[in-house]
Amino acid sequence: MSMPLLFSFSGGEIILVVVVVLLLFGSDKIPELMRGVGKFMRDFNNAKATVQRELREGMREAELEERRKKEEERLKEEKIKANGEA
Repeated sequence: MSMPLLFSFSGGEIILVVVVVLLLFGSDKIPELMRGVGKFMRDFNNAKATVQRELREGMREAELEERRKKEEERLKEEKIKANGEA
């Protein structure tokens, strides 16, 4: 499996990005910038996990509802058969 183009940086490109970040933000601001990036990533991952959990719960509820309806149909058919035979 090949890597997406977004992550196919060479060593020279990474060094260039680091130099540009140093020039733009200065060495004093980089820890603060990285904390912000870390907080964003943590919040993003938490939100993603919440959405995944809610989707799983919704799918499980829909499946249970479908099973309940099928069981009700089966019971109705059995009741009709039992009344017809009596």
